[in-house]
Amino acid sequence: MADLSKNSGSLLTRMMRNQIFIPIAALLLLALFNFIADPSFFAVTLNYNSAGYPVLLGNLISIIDNGSELAILAIGMTLVTAASRGQDISVGAAIAISGSVLLRVLCGTDTRPETLQAPIIVGFLVSALVAMAFGAFNGTLVAYFRIQPMVATLILFTAGRSIAAWINNNELPIVTDETFSCFGGYIPGIPVPTPFFIALICFGLTWLLLKFTNIGLYVQSVGINEKTSRLNGLDPELIKFGTYVFLGLCVALAALIKVSRLSTINYSVIAKDIEMDAILAVALGGNSLGGGKFNMPASILGAYVIQFLTTTLYKFDVQSTALPAYKAVVVIVLVVLSAPIVRDKISAFFKNLRAPKSAAAKS
Repeated sequence: MADLSKNSGSLLTRMMRNQIFIPIAALLLLALFNFIADPSFFAVTLNYNSAGYPVLLGNLISIIDNGSELAILAIGMTLVTAASRGQDISVGAAIAISGSVLLRVLCGTDTRPETLQAPIIVGFLVSALVAMAFGAFNGTLVAYFRIQPMVATLILFTAGRSIAAWINNNELPIVTDETFSCFGGYIPGIPVPTPFFIALICFGLTWLLLKFTNIGLYVQSVGINEKTSRLNGLDPELIKFGTYVFLGLCVALAALIKVSRLSTINYSVIAKDIEMDAILAVALGGNSLGGGKFNMPASILGAYVIQFLTTTLYKFDVQSTALPAYKAVVVIVLVVLSAPIVRDKISAFFKNLRAPKSAAAKS
C-alpha cells in the first residue's frame, strides 16, 4: 500500500514538472467550469451555409477556428523567444501590413474589382516576402545591432498600421472572389473551418523541420548560452535573424486568414492585441520568456487555451472593453503556476502531506 502511494505521488510530481502540464490543467479547468455553468457550451451542430454546403457550428468549432491564427503566431513567437530571449510585439502591426499588401496585389488600383488582378498564390507570396522582410528588419536590429527585442520591435509596432494604410492609400479594398473567402472560412464540402487545417499543416511542417534537422537544438543553444554556442561553431546572430524571418512567414499566414474572413481589412483593428496573446501562449506553454529550451506543442496548446478563455468570457456576456482585464487576471494566475519555483513548492507540499501517511503505514 505504501509503495502504491509512493508511486502515485511520484507520478503526480513528474506530471507537475512536465512543461505541458499547466496548459492541459488550464484546459481541463475551463472545460469543467463550462460544463458546470452551461453544458450546452459543448454543443456542436451541423448546419448549411448560404451556398448549401454543410458546416459545423458551435463554441468548440469557434475555438479551433479563431484560435488557429494565434496558434500559427505562437509557433514563430516560440522560436523568437527561445533564441533572442525576448519577444516581438510588432506581429499585430505586421499582420496589418501583410494583409494590406495582399489586398493591393489582388485588387490592384481598383478597390472593388470584379475579378482578381493576380492569382491568390501570387498575392500570398508577395505578402509573405514583405512580412519576412519586416521580420528581417527586426532580426537585424536584435541580432546584429544588439537592441533589446521589445525595444527593436516597438518601431514597427508604432508605425506598422500607418504603413499598412499608406499601401492602399487609406482605402479599404474588398475582394468578392468566393475562392479567397475559403482561407478564412470553409472549403466547399468540408464542414471543418479551413484555418484549423492551415494551422495543422504549419505545425506539421515545423515539427518535421525541428525533428529532422538541428535547428531546434541550435535555437536552444543560442538562447541558453550565446558565447558557448559560438565556441561550438554556431553563428548566434544568423540563428536569431532566422527566427525573426520565420516569424514573418507565420505573420503572413495569419494575415491571409484574417483578411480572408472579411474579404477586406480595417487597419486600426485587425489583429489588435494579438501580439500579447501570442506571448501569453508561449508563457502559458511553460516556456521561459528568458529564452532557452522550448516546447512547441505546449505553446500551440497554450494558444488554444487562450482562445478557449476568450470564447468563455464572450459566452457569459463579458463586454469586449473589459475582456483584457478578465483575461489578464486568469492568465497571470496560470503563468505564475507554470513557474518552475511554484511547481517545485507545490510538489514539495504534496510530498510533505504524503510523508505522515507513509510513516503510519510502515508502523
